[in-house]
Amino acid sequence: MGEAVILGAVRTPFGRRGGAYRDTPADRLLAHALRGLIERTGVDPAQVGDVIAGCITQADEQAENIGRFGALLAGIPLDVPAVTLNRMCGSSQQAVHFGAQAILAGDARYVIGAGVEQMTRVPMFAASRGQFTGPLHPEVHARYELIHQGESAERIAERWEIGREELDAFAAESHRRAAAAQREGRNAELLPTPGLGADGEPITLARDEGVRETVDRAKMASLRPAFRPEGRGAVTAANSSQIADGAAAVLVGDRDAARADGIRPLARFRARTAVGSDPTLQLTGVIPATHAALKRAGLTLADIDWIEINEAFASVVLAWAREFNPDMARVNPWGGAIAHGHPLGASGAGLMAKMLAGLEATGGSLGLQAMCIGNGMGTATIIERL
Repeated sequence: MGEAVILGAVRTPFGRRGGAYRDTPADRLLAHALRGLIERTGVDPAQVGDVIAGCITQADEQAENIGRFGALLAGIPLDVPAVTLNRMCGSSQQAVHFGAQAILAGDARYVIGAGVEQMTRVPMFAASRGQFTGPLHPEVHARYELIHQGESAERIAERWEIGREELDAFAAESHRRAAAAQREGRNAELLPTPGLGADGEPITLARDEGVRETVDRAKMASLRPAFRPEGRGAVTAANSSQIADGAAAVLVGDRDAARADGIRPLARFRARTAVGSDPTLQLTGVIPATHAALKRAGLTLADIDWIEINEAFASVVLAWAREFNPDMARVNPWGGAIAHGHPLGASGAGLMAKMLAGLEATGGSLGLQAMCIGNGMGTATIIERL
């Protein structure tokens, strides 16, 4: 049995809803990430055994196996297959896991784990829009209180006693960190991507579009709760992830094969895990997923140099922090989805690329990535830089 290693990881800058990628179809975004990954790593695309793509809203232009269309558009040889999966927000992180497992099984020398979400052009829930008059799964609804994720985020804030001021402070810090990383040119994982400016003229987007250089805390505090507008709530648009467009891709390969082909391994996997969690709170899966990954790797959180906890909502990260009491300087050091956006199916591979770039930039060794998932699940990965 060989060893699965990460050989490269890239992401497009994440675009705001209605922003630079408003006229860029999902297949073109994904193809750009795939081409960029192949060019940066130097892998022969004919040697890729599979392209595994994460995408949540598989409707309209993201339907009918968007992974295959992205691969074809990228110029990957026709005999390289592709598949699209949906593990909600952990989709492209799961794609990377499946790629590593294919390598370990001896089924392939190289696999690309990728993801895309064009949320401007294919809105959330487009796959079920207009088809159902009631709950999609009434028998499941009869067993569990299935609620909107925003309401789950509110209940998480209540359960872990996280107030509005703390949520807003965390959100402002996410922007501050992301803006600092952009100013200093730290995000080596970014792949400049064609788009359109506000005037409709072609541009090349080289940084995440939603990051704010400054945050008006007074304006932030004046926002009404987004999911409890008539009641008492703490979760607002400002302390939630931004709707975004983007794509990302990670090359996983057999370590010996990569060396023979002259490709430098960047990191190895210490743990990969996915867990189920309470489908009502639904976003707390990052907690058991982290426990499971650390146990599998034989590590403690104090061993980890770089931590990425997806900022679906500020309350998710802060509840996780209540449980683990981490050094918060190591948690999302370059900001997170509150600042740079959360293009759903692309975020898993995108955070993996950012974490790998962060470890390279800081000389760190171990990285942990954990993501909450709708309907109650969580994914976690621990990598060790080589």
